[in-house]
Amino acid sequence: MNFEHQILNKVSVVILNYNGEKLLPRFLPSVIEHSKNTSVIVVDNASTDQSLKILESFPSIYVITLDQNFGFCGGYNRALKQVAAHYYVLLNSDVEVTEGWLDPLVRLLDSSPSIAAVQPKILSYHQKDYFEYAGAGGGFIDSLGYPFCRGRLFDFIEKDSGQYNDTREIFWATGACMMIRSNVYHELNGLDEDFFAHMEEIDLCWKIQRTGLQVFYCGSSHVYHVGAGTLSRSNPRKTYLNFRNGLSLIFKHWSRSALFLKLPIRIFLDYVAAFKFLITGNAGDAVAVLRAHYHFAKDSGKNQRKRKLLKSKYPFAAKNTYDGLVLWDYFLLKRKRIDIR
Repeated sequence: MNFEHQILNKVSVVILNYNGEKLLPRFLPSVIEHSKNTSVIVVDNASTDQSLKILESFPSIYVITLDQNFGFCGGYNRALKQVAAHYYVLLNSDVEVTEGWLDPLVRLLDSSPSIAAVQPKILSYHQKDYFEYAGAGGGFIDSLGYPFCRGRLFDFIEKDSGQYNDTREIFWATGACMMIRSNVYHELNGLDEDFFAHMEEIDLCWKIQRTGLQVFYCGSSHVYHVGAGTLSRSNPRKTYLNFRNGLSLIFKHWSRSALFLKLPIRIFLDYVAAFKFLITGNAGDAVAVLRAHYHFAKDSGKNQRKRKLLKSKYPFAAKNTYDGLVLWDYFLLKRKRIDIR
């Protein structure tokens, strides 16, 4: 049904769709079946395929149509201004949910007003006893601001044997499946639209921490994620966004002393990565890294204004970080797992 500012439920599951005609009939039924007493909303980001036609066959859901593709960030920001609910669930269109998946997440947010956002365990749709790349067992960052997850370190994916069935505070929750308080989302102005896609949820979670609130992982809930549904992990466009947004992220949130000490190291390591891409035959990714640095430098004024605005409202803060360096641990020490206390 078309969305016309209806009074919705406590929880709204909001799926952003762009040309997902193959994904919607495959994954939407599980969301509808296992999300009782919630509102299921599909936001169409100006798809050019048969998505809207397919959505007509799901009369129980609400549909919000956007007039252009605003990306992950812009699409959610525009849609969620129209959604009345206490809790939002940002859910990728390529996620299969499970029976009772929402209940532990709702209970956790209900248990403490200091918990602003939570993610479930993210497992692979294709290998259901393994973690999935985007989110896995909860997200963290290391001392140089490189993000990683429990259950996934670079290309090494752990098998799920219950090792992350816990409930604990984390640094960032994945945008593939995140429940967040609606008031917090709007007070923080949602997702940074300059990110367009990738790392925007880390930025949002970092802002949450700077307000003094918490981000959690809840291992008693799990979903299955296909992953790379829009861009494959080897896509130069994704490489560009990850490297550009990674620099923007730390520039916004690190203190001046941290930037002075660490940003030159990050830049050097990025150029090392570009060289590695080049000698391994991935010239497109190498060029993407260089483009990312060019646009980061070009946008320095805009990023400085964002940094100054955040600083005026919230102190610099970063909890649940890893003091080591994941690059060192993985490539030199050959560690496949990092324990975060």
